[in-house]
Amino acid sequence: MANANHRKTAHIISHTHWDREWYLPYEKHHVRLISLMDTLLDTLENDAEYRSFYLDGQTIIIEDYLQVRPDQRERLEKWIREGRIHIGPWYVLQDAFLTSSEANVRNLQIGHQDASHYGTIAKVGYFPDTFGNIGQAPQLMKQAGIDNAVFGRGVKPTGFNNMVSDSAYESSFSELVWEGPDGSQVLGILFANWYSNGNEVPVDEAEAKEYWDRKLADAGKYASTGQLLFMNGCDHQPIQTDLAEAIRVARKLYPDTDFVHSNFPDYLASLKSSLEDKQLSVVRGELRSQRTDGWSTLVNTASARVYLKQMNQVGQTILEKVAEPLAAFAHVTGQAKYPHHLLKYAWKTLMQNHPHDSICGCSVDEVHREMVTRFDKSRHVAETIVDDSKHAVAGTVDTSVFAGYGQDPLPLVAFNTTGWTRSGVLEVELDVARVYFREGIAPNDMIRMMKEMSIEGRTLVDADGNAVAHTVEDLGLQFGYELPDDKFRQPYWTRRVKLTFEATAVPALGLKTYAWVLGAAKGASSPSMVTGPRTLANANLSIEIAEDGTLAVTDIASGRTYRDLLIYENVGDIGNEYMFKQPDGEPVLTTKGLAAEIRVIEDSAYRASVEIVHHWSIPASADELFEQEKQEAVYYPERKAGRSTTFVPFTIRTVVSLERSGRGVGIRTTFNNQAKDHRVRALFPTDLIASVHRADAIFEVAVRGNDPAAEWENPSNAQHQQAFADVSDGTQGLTIANFGLNEYEVLRDGRNTIAVTLLRSVSELGDWGVFPTPEAQCLGEHTTELLILPHSGDGAATGAYAGAYQFQAPWTSAQTGVHAGTLSPVHSFLAWEGEGIAFSSAKIAEATGDLMLRWFNMRPEAAKLQAQPNIGTAAVAYASDVLEQTGERLQPSGEGAANGSFATELGPCEIYTVGIAAAK
Repeated sequence: MANANHRKTAHIISHTHWDREWYLPYEKHHVRLISLMDTLLDTLENDAEYRSFYLDGQTIIIEDYLQVRPDQRERLEKWIREGRIHIGPWYVLQDAFLTSSEANVRNLQIGHQDASHYGTIAKVGYFPDTFGNIGQAPQLMKQAGIDNAVFGRGVKPTGFNNMVSDSAYESSFSELVWEGPDGSQVLGILFANWYSNGNEVPVDEAEAKEYWDRKLADAGKYASTGQLLFMNGCDHQPIQTDLAEAIRVARKLYPDTDFVHSNFPDYLASLKSSLEDKQLSVVRGELRSQRTDGWSTLVNTASARVYLKQMNQVGQTILEKVAEPLAAFAHVTGQAKYPHHLLKYAWKTLMQNHPHDSICGCSVDEVHREMVTRFDKSRHVAETIVDDSKHAVAGTVDTSVFAGYGQDPLPLVAFNTTGWTRSGVLEVELDVARVYFREGIAPNDMIRMMKEMSIEGRTLVDADGNAVAHTVEDLGLQFGYELPDDKFRQPYWTRRVKLTFEATAVPALGLKTYAWVLGAAKGASSPSMVTGPRTLANANLSIEIAEDGTLAVTDIASGRTYRDLLIYENVGDIGNEYMFKQPDGEPVLTTKGLAAEIRVIEDSAYRASVEIVHHWSIPASADELFEQEKQEAVYYPERKAGRSTTFVPFTIRTVVSLERSGRGVGIRTTFNNQAKDHRVRALFPTDLIASVHRADAIFEVAVRGNDPAAEWENPSNAQHQQAFADVSDGTQGLTIANFGLNEYEVLRDGRNTIAVTLLRSVSELGDWGVFPTPEAQCLGEHTTELLILPHSGDGAATGAYAGAYQFQAPWTSAQTGVHAGTLSPVHSFLAWEGEGIAFSSAKIAEATGDLMLRWFNMRPEAAKLQAQPNIGTAAVAYASDVLEQTGERLQPSGEGAANGSFATELGPCEIYTVGIAAAK
């Protein structure tokens, strides 16, 4: 046994892993939580030997408890402040791969803020049950002042009597050094025997002897020191009220072992002191269980209930990429206070959907119905912040240039809240005229006035007077209302139109102003991008559509053509919400060779679009054996069910779009799913020779091997993605960007095909019992969006990755009036440069009121960053971190720079946060 010459210590840490919702709906778990917490407070009060309890690393448990038991706040605070209940560092235990980079940071920020109210924060990098671990976790932890990570999945220790092994396993022990792609290192603690290895300790001596003989051996098998960790709890586990007596029995039985009711700070301190002469394995980057058979990685939760992932993408994006930056712009221009309270409420509501059993789509149907409501609630708050902020900022833009364009010019402001200059097609609704009910005009007359309002003879122009090609849709008579801050609601009738046009070169984190004016204006006509019945082209790309709907896309700059893009694939799925399983020997169905209906549906100056319709049929469901296998809880890799011989229609409507300035091909796919137990993917063969590929992950463009490890047995090798997956041979590359489609696979088919999952229909939760989930079949209408981005080999340097990030962020616009203002008609709040660097976030820090800006280096080599804020006041820049703490002041760049300008170098894969403070 390891460390036989040293005395062992058994650290027993009491906890409960609290899945907020899972195999029961939220409120049923909630009721059990109230009971658990009541018992915990009573036990702490009545048993001085029950030393401490770890509250699962998530402060939302406190909110949930006090929601029902506000009368217990004082007792709860007492035990937290006395260090007997340990809280933080997270708000929720999220699935890190399925929540955005900034969502992971907000989770950490809010968890720290909530815990700090009680005067204590558990500095534990707690990832007990995340379905794989993100590569940048060590850097995030280090920036948050946490030097450790405690986790349950992703690597395997060798064991082998604790001898350092030459095997291919990632770690020699359950203790390891986890290193992020930037070089940040934390002490990693793997729950090698899970986070329940000290659960339900017996009090009876005979039972205790049998228990501890086994448990001590199991822990010692993997431990590198005599400091052994035993987690006294499990999923929704009630606390063990007789633990003190159980520990006394253990001490009696094993006098050579110190049994202590411990906590993470004490355990980690003891472990570190014992590790001084030990050589631990260094495990680098993502922890995705690659050294396993591949059947239990739970990666296919990325495609369970895709509709949830799409709603989450909407919710995350509107908060971090629209509401926060627009609110920051309104704040720095002095037009509005930054709504910290509303943003925190919206984030918390959204993050209540981020626990791993929630966002992963692997719970019972009732859970996911409630999630839809939460998504809506968070989005409604964010949309209100966006509306208020964009109008506040638009009111400061100088639009007086449009006064010379006849009567009633209608200015509008297009906002680019991404970190790069942007061109793209916008749809903007304008009120041509309004008549308010307060004016006292008869109702019929108001309606007649608006209906008779002329919308003819107008042109869209930019601030230089250049005509902008556009189309107009008359939306006719519309009812509307205002909700003034100082008056009762103000209803009105309006005549409304929708303008569609391409905004070009809108500056990063900035705006560009247009107006719909009377009369003609200078401008040049543009040739049609429809070059044939089934061909489209702009200056960057050409597209040829085959009779079966597949695309041949040519990158004009390089001459490279990618063929057979956009084949739809369908196979059976006899797995569950956690894991995909294709029936053995089942043939793959595809649309390759299936004749499609193809027609041009849009041919404007700014965009061309072609509709492709596949009339397909697929098996209706799995066969009858599948129901028996589910009912008997047959382990899913061992199932023998096949697919039904009954077929149902499956019509796919695809719209392929090319914008005038676009560098990508837009793909919008809709279908009405009436089949069960199956998976639908879109296939994009790259025909590029490469052994690795890249995928957008959390603050990282992760490099992953195309082939899994030797131990991998699962025929599928699906992976997580955020914004994109990319294959490159160094001189040519193909990036497939997505919106809320978090699962992809690079196929081992000789073509390095990128396969993106659009739908997975299953019917059971899976895991530890029989839990039917008929709504996980995802019957009904679905819409998915992708973007094909060819590039010249380096997606970071060429802007392909930036294009993928922009694909996820919507345009924002606001109608305004003709007025003077402090902002020019074309304005950027932040100009910056840095090859291979991605912009991530702009917001206001709650503690300081400073503007916080965050970037990350997409590449594993150093990169130079230069930035020049333009916020209208003298400012200084300082280095910060993910908790927005004030660090070293940055030297200003440029002659006489007093606006917070700076230049610095980002290390490989570094996450870099800067605060911009008013100069004093």
